[in-house]
Amino acid sequence: MSCQICPRNCHIDRTAARGFCGCSSDVRIARAALHYDEEPSISGTRGSGTIFFSGCNLKCIFCQNLILTDGTLGEVCSVERLAEIMQKLQSLGAHNINLVTPTPHRDAIVDALRLAKSDGLSIPVVYNTNAYETVETIRAYEGLVDIYLPDLKYVDPRLSLKFSRASDYFETAIAAIGEMIRQVGMMETDENGIAKKGVRIRHLVLPGCVFDTRSVLDAIKDRFGVGCPISLMSQFTPIPECRVKPLDRPLTQREYESALDYCISLGFTDVFTQDLTSVGRSFTPPFSDHIEL
Repeated sequence: MSCQICPRNCHIDRTAARGFCGCSSDVRIARAALHYDEEPSISGTRGSGTIFFSGCNLKCIFCQNLILTDGTLGEVCSVERLAEIMQKLQSLGAHNINLVTPTPHRDAIVDALRLAKSDGLSIPVVYNTNAYETVETIRAYEGLVDIYLPDLKYVDPRLSLKFSRASDYFETAIAAIGEMIRQVGMMETDENGIAKKGVRIRHLVLPGCVFDTRSVLDAIKDRFGVGCPISLMSQFTPIPECRVKPLDRPLTQREYESALDYCISLGFTDVFTQDLTSVGRSFTPPFSDHIEL
């Protein structure tokens, strides 16, 4: 069957070849564990039950998880195995099940969520995405996903083409985020500050691109209002594989402060921030072909 899960619409028969995302019809998971490096409302005190899927439909040239993007690393998991992993993460005390780069694996994830929930999975499910999604794919998760953590990486099509090979990124992502908000609303937390449901939009400030960060913040305000929860991230880390300027250098304190000042000037009321000590490879967990759970 030709694949049309994501906006690439590559029409590859993934039972016979790999799609643009690098994925075959197999679901590969390169890590499943409690993870403590998300926003405090997601990681909490007990960790987020994070499942890192192999393969990606965006191919950002600066990706910290570049090792995963070709889709070949990780343990091959059936729907039943994926549901079992979710249950085990819940038994370890995870605050939530956090699906990272899930886009190419929609059908298996939907089936696994239904199976896991029928067997007692009761903690919130987080959909952690680059937001280069079709509205139809996001609709498939209605009633199954409680929390959406979409990126909004760019507005400028020149940047999204140069850095992620997707000139249509903004209009595609903003439509998908609109569907997420329609489903679950804005982020809500419990009495302990742990996320229960809703959307928080993430934006990674890129070196030399603060002008586009301002456009991203303008777009969020215009489409969703200043009450929309956002994460303004400073954790950009240059990787050796990327020699494209200006992504071959770290973000400066001045650049991040400029982005944050603009965010504040727009009146956003729920902003998660980082300091530049967040920069580094500590946000890249170990990946392998074997899951310990």
